[in-house]
Amino acid sequence: QVQLVESGGGLVQVGDSLKLSCAVSGHPFDTDTVGWFRQASGKELEFIGASSWREGTSYYANSRKGRFTISRDNAKNTVYLQMNSLKSEDAAVYYCAAGLVITNISREYDYWGQGTQVTVSS
Repeated sequence: QVQLVESGGGLVQVGDSLKLSCAVSGHPFDTDTVGWFRQASGKELEFIGASSWREGTSYYANSRKGRFTISRDNAKNTVYLQMNSLKSEDAAVYYCAAGLVITNISREYDYWGQGTQVTVSS
């Protein structure tokens, strides 16, 4: 019954900032975490970070620390991904996913959004 919908993607320029949203419906607190992933054209799915609803903590892939930040609005059942200083390599489809525990393994997440496209131009 958990459903996730990403939004906020679009066209940005190198160096810009962008904030993505993941609206969670159903019973989001039946799962422990919401994770963010991305997949660039022709590349594998890449873990960005995840946030624990229970603990109120966030964890990031080492390569994403600093530029990317996950935050939550519990009242709106929404998780955000703030992306700063965007690079051309950041262009990808971004997904949010819900799972039981914080993990960087995509198959461990049970529910997925449809994805939102982020395009970065020079």
